[in-house]
Amino acid sequence: MLKSKADKSKLPSRHVTDGPARAPHRSYYYAMGLTQEDIDAPFVGVATCWNEAAPCNIALNWQAQTVKLGVKAAGGTPREFTTITVTDGIAMGHEGMRSSLASREAIADTVELTMRGHGYDALVGLAGCDKSLPGMMMAMIRLNVPSVFMYGGSILPGKVPEGADVPEDFATRDLTVQDMFEAVGRYQAGEMTDAQLAVLERVACPSAGACGGQFTANTMACVSEAIGLALFNSSGMPAPFESRGQYGEASGGAVMHLVEQNIRARDIVTRKSLENAARVVACTGGSTNAGLHMPAMAHEAGIDFDLMDVCDIFRDTPYFVDLKPGGQFVAKDLYDVGGIPVVMKELRKAGLIHEDCMTASGRAIGEEIDRVEREADGRVIYPIDTPITKTGGVVGLKGNLAPEGAIVKVAGMSAEQQVFTGPARVFECEEDAFAAVKARSYEEGEVLVIRNEGPAGGPGMREMLATTAALSGQGMGKKVALITDGRFSGATRGFCVGHVGPEAAHGGPIALLQDGDMITIDAIEGTLSVDLPAEVLDERRAAWSGPRETIYASGALWKYAQLVGDTRKGAVTHPGGKAEKHVYMDL
Repeated sequence: MLKSKADKSKLPSRHVTDGPARAPHRSYYYAMGLTQEDIDAPFVGVATCWNEAAPCNIALNWQAQTVKLGVKAAGGTPREFTTITVTDGIAMGHEGMRSSLASREAIADTVELTMRGHGYDALVGLAGCDKSLPGMMMAMIRLNVPSVFMYGGSILPGKVPEGADVPEDFATRDLTVQDMFEAVGRYQAGEMTDAQLAVLERVACPSAGACGGQFTANTMACVSEAIGLALFNSSGMPAPFESRGQYGEASGGAVMHLVEQNIRARDIVTRKSLENAARVVACTGGSTNAGLHMPAMAHEAGIDFDLMDVCDIFRDTPYFVDLKPGGQFVAKDLYDVGGIPVVMKELRKAGLIHEDCMTASGRAIGEEIDRVEREADGRVIYPIDTPITKTGGVVGLKGNLAPEGAIVKVAGMSAEQQVFTGPARVFECEEDAFAAVKARSYEEGEVLVIRNEGPAGGPGMREMLATTAALSGQGMGKKVALITDGRFSGATRGFCVGHVGPEAAHGGPIALLQDGDMITIDAIEGTLSVDLPAEVLDERRAAWSGPRETIYASGALWKYAQLVGDTRKGAVTHPGGKAEKHVYMDL
């Protein structure tokens, strides 16, 4: 805690607070009610993705106020600001989803620009939905300032009122937004009425907070703890709990300790800590999107850690946390039995954690785990020596259909369900595939191929939850497979392969497929292949007419499509840490 006047001679805020030349700048601070003591203290950016787009973000505003109290109590001057977020649950299933992944870059860019423009010394970032979590952490790593991340918390599970007229399986389960997407499939199949759908949509999402299963938001929240940028157990408590304010104050205090000790984001985010985070994704059956976001975070630090590096970790990590969508429980259930600290304690028992990694508390991961008293409950968190399955819930694939890799979530699937061979049914975009599913104009045993949905070709690398959920709602989730150069939601169920690279727009083999080609997906061996000789693929490539033209010829999505790189490297838009010629903190 900084109790005396801080030495700002080596902090960025000296450029806006110190010396006679900065009198105009100080006049602005006095205009906002700051005192001389406030101006002399380190400036801490408190960044949120608050908005009224969805429940994921609606609680971030009040939580930011608690962070500011913590910063102030520890001798710092908090400066709150907001940035955008695109919430996937609202963007899903229409053109809006193209904005989702691009928003990750916009969040990182705008936080960077705000911090640089105002000379802030440290950062506490609060985020609630999917891309906003990695976007905020990418900004921390890019700037390499003392940083603490805080998740806004998950939504409470939905419950159907007693006696309500809904299908029995919906009446007896904890509901998430995933159930609503699957309910649409049931409705389209004629198995649910308008009135029943109306009941479900009114109770599925009962509070503030991000989607409750181990979908992308909760997966990346777990990453924030495992990688060390968030305080232990801070991600687990549901968003509506007032006691989240204690984590806010603690996060504000923690960032001031990091300032005092000059512990920066890249002291925390290392190759070893990325491996720790990948372990946690695997053992919790997390979202395949982690295979996109962790390489992007590594890129900001100049660390080589691509999709297949992530998948190597997944391959030899037991899956032992029983969370939706592959399992039974939601984020609140995990929090109630001890959360990620207990999960990491189990991983340590198998020697699967690098214990010397630094965390936002200023203590090493091993020291933090030493403080965890609870043990695996055996219901939500299984003991690691008796896991649900011996390998991770997410698997990497390679083969002549995906030379640069692909990824599939297998949590909750039996070994028999992890191998699939069938004829291709090719669709040029998600809308075409969804229309076919809605009309049931596909056959059991087919491999549905959705191409031209990669980062550049989409543009925007959309998620396919509407299509996959409709298949599940029709009872076909295990009777067909689906592959795409786009993404899948963390809520996706079924045998669905995403991130196929190179994408169609870059001439990858997925661009060359034709209806009827025999495709084999083998998640046990880690392969994705089409039964065609190399010479046939070469002939088709020679005849290929090039990328599909899109309607996005200007604006943010055009710019994103021009800049975005390979999926396996995180679909990033700038050269990253390896190309840096200066350090922001040391300018």
